[in-house]
Amino acid sequence: MRTRSSTSTFWSRAAVVCTLLLAGAPAAGNADPAGAAEATSAGQAPLPCAEAPSQSTSGRTPAPTQAAATQVSTIGQAYTCILDHYFARDRLNHRDLLAAAFGGLTVELARQDLDRSDAVMPPMEGDRASDWAAFAAVYERITAALPADAARQAVAAATINAMVGNLHDNHVRWSRIAPPPGEPREMYGLGIATSYTPYHAAHAPQRARAPLHITAVTGGPAAESRLRPGDVIQSVNGAPLFAGGILSTGALGMLHPNSAADDPVRLSLRRPSTGRTWTATLKPGWFTPTARNVTPTLLGGDIAAIHMGAFTAGVADEVLAAVADLGERADLRGVVLDLRGNTGGSPAEVARLLGAFAHGKVTGYNCDLGGTCTAHRTDDTVPLIKLPLAVLTDGLCASACDHFTGAVKHHKLGPVIGTRTSGMVSGVAYPYVLDDGSTLRLPTHYGLGPNREIVNGIGVPPDHVVPRTAADLSAGHDPAMAKALALVGKVS
Repeated sequence: MRTRSSTSTFWSRAAVVCTLLLAGAPAAGNADPAGAAEATSAGQAPLPCAEAPSQSTSGRTPAPTQAAATQVSTIGQAYTCILDHYFARDRLNHRDLLAAAFGGLTVELARQDLDRSDAVMPPMEGDRASDWAAFAAVYERITAALPADAARQAVAAATINAMVGNLHDNHVRWSRIAPPPGEPREMYGLGIATSYTPYHAAHAPQRARAPLHITAVTGGPAAESRLRPGDVIQSVNGAPLFAGGILSTGALGMLHPNSAADDPVRLSLRRPSTGRTWTATLKPGWFTPTARNVTPTLLGGDIAAIHMGAFTAGVADEVLAAVADLGERADLRGVVLDLRGNTGGSPAEVARLLGAFAHGKVTGYNCDLGGTCTAHRTDDTVPLIKLPLAVLTDGLCASACDHFTGAVKHHKLGPVIGTRTSGMVSGVAYPYVLDDGSTLRLPTHYGLGPNREIVNGIGVPPDHVVPRTAADLSAGHDPAMAKALALVGKVS
C-alpha cells in the first residue's frame, strides 16, 4: 500500500474517532495514559488531558483496558481539555461549562431520588482555576454521601455529559465504553442499524419520520433472532417509537445501548413484505460484526457497485482495488458508490478516494475561529480511474461522508442520488484520553464545504431525490440504485 505523508498521523487518529462517533460504537484509548497521576483533590488544578495514542499501522485500534471509576479529577480534565483544545475555546465562558455540569449533577441526583438540600452551585469569582476548585469541593462533598459506587458513577457521567452537551456540537462526545482487554475491538449492542440513531435524534430531531426501521443487521443478537433490513420497530419494551409524530429519544436509546449493564430489550416488530408481526427479546452484548466495510458487486454486467460503511484507514485503496477486480471481470461502464449509512471517518481517505475521480480540486476547508482556513484537496498521487461516477446517499451519511458528497456535487463529478446527507460535520474530532480511561472527542477546527459553504446542520441535497423506504428494504427493492444504474455515465 502507498506510504502516506506525515500529515496523515492526525487523520489516522481522527478516522476511527469520527466513524465511531457517528456509529455509536465503542471508542478506544489507553485507560492509564503515560504519566497519569492519581485522582486530584478539590484543592488541586486538574491534570491536562492526554492525546490518544496513534492508530496501529494495521488500521485496527489497540484494545484498551476497562475504564476505571470516573472521579472529580476526570471531570476536571474534561473541563480543562475543552477550555484548552476546543476550536471555539476563546468564546467559551468557563462558568457556563461549570453551571451546565452542576445542572447535570442535580438532574441525576433527582432522577435517583438522591437530591440534597446542600446541592447548590457555589459562587463563581470569574477565575477559571478558583471557580473549578469551588465546584470540585462541592461536588466531592455531595458525592461522598452517595450510597453506592453505581450512583457515584451515574452522577459523574451525567455531570460530564451535561458539560459536553453545553457545547451543542455534533462532533463532541465523551465515551467510556471499551472492548474487553486484550481482545480485538468488537461492537456492543443489539446488532442493528436503524433509520435514526440517538446521535442523529439529539442533533437533528426534526428530521425523524415514522416508521423507525432496521436499515442493516450487523451481527450479534439481531442476527441470531433473524431480524432483517426493513423490519419496522413498533415499540421497545412496550414504549412506542413515535408519539404525536415526535421521536421518543428514550425508546430509541434502548435500541442502541452503551453499557454492558443494559437489560434485555423486547421489540415489537412488523415485516412489511409479509405483514408478519411478532415480538423478539434481544440481550445486548459484544459481537464481531458480520458486515464488511467494503462490499463490491457487479451490476447490470458492467457497473461496479461498491457499498462502503465508513471512511476508515485504508478504505480508499480497498475500494479502488475492488473496482479494479471487477474490471478484470467486465468492461466497466461506471462506478456507483453506495454511501447510505456511511458513518464517516478520515478526511485523508476522502481526499484519496476523490483523487481517483478528479485532480486539483478543493474538497472542503478546515477553519479556526479567526476565519483562517486550510483547504482539503484531492490526493493527486492517486491515478484517475477514468470511469463515470454516481453516489448514493441518505440521512445517515455523516461527517466525512458529508464531506465526500459535497465535493462530488460541487465539482459535478457525478449525480448524487437518494436523500439529503445528515449534516453532522461540525469539524474533525480529535480524541483525548482522561484519567479513568474514557475518551473525550473535540473538534479543534470547524469545517466548511468546497465553496466555503456551511454544511453542518444542513447536509448535502441529492441531485435526484429517491428515498428507500422500509417497504423497499423488506421487499429487496432499491429504487435509488436503479436510478443510479440508469444515470451512471450520463450528465446529471
